[in-house]
Amino acid sequence: MKKDTPSQNKPKSGLRKLTSWSISHPMLIVGLYVGAVSLFFLIFPNVDFWASGLFYSDVSGFWAQNDAFLRDVRHLGPFLVRVIAVTCLGVLLLKLLVPGRPPLMPLRQPLFLLSTLILGPGILVNSILKNNWGRPRPRYVEEFGGDLPFQPVWKITDYCQHNCSFTSGEASAAIWLTSVAFLVPATWRKAVLLFVLPLCLILSVNRVAFGGHFLSDTLLSWGLTLLLILGVYHLLYQRVPPLVTDRKLDEWFTVKGRRLQRLLQRMTLRLRRSMRGVARRFSEH
Repeated sequence: MKKDTPSQNKPKSGLRKLTSWSISHPMLIVGLYVGAVSLFFLIFPNVDFWASGLFYSDVSGFWAQNDAFLRDVRHLGPFLVRVIAVTCLGVLLLKLLVPGRPPLMPLRQPLFLLSTLILGPGILVNSILKNNWGRPRPRYVEEFGGDLPFQPVWKITDYCQHNCSFTSGEASAAIWLTSVAFLVPATWRKAVLLFVLPLCLILSVNRVAFGGHFLSDTLLSWGLTLLLILGVYHLLYQRVPPLVTDRKLDEWFTVKGRRLQRLLQRMTLRLRRSMRGVARRFSEH
């Protein structure tokens, strides 16, 4: 059998090293991705017109938004986000109400999911970028039947006052679903990503097809949200020591829960006394 020569093994070895380095420096890789995508669309803004134009007709406009099935698909992402958020809130609330029992899951997990949801899709994308950058949505620009001029990525304008095109809130929420993969056992991670990543792609492309966002809005929303997720994950799980531990969170919620129980007991006692007083007054009359 013919043996591989060192020169034949070099490319594979180099690729493995690059892959290993990328895995060990995810925040840097995602940061480079955000920079590269931003630069690409600043140099080639016509790519945004091309991508949106795939779903636009001079006769019917952005025809995909009239498809009932695609409208239903759009609601799937927000539904999954709500299910995860409500579950996380339920876990934390249950620990407060029943402080003596162990939590249903390590408390850093709901803390990680809720904090990344609030900071990423909530504050960074919907509150800061969409409400301050003023980029008109594709359906409102002149090239697609609107009356507003096209604006490139990262340019702050006053053509839109709030809930604007840059960046995509639903694409941000869709990529946020990948945060679940950070918490599941390693044997489940691939299965979770095989479900979440295609769903993220479908939900995000749906917004481009509806004329709600440009392709650049979607791609940058993915990168910025993922960058924030990686940052919070580093603080909670990879930093030595971590920002907070499961034990510290358990202790904090136990203390607050017992205080809450005592407060509720005092309020209940006062309410009973008040009700008895009212009952006596009625009986005297």
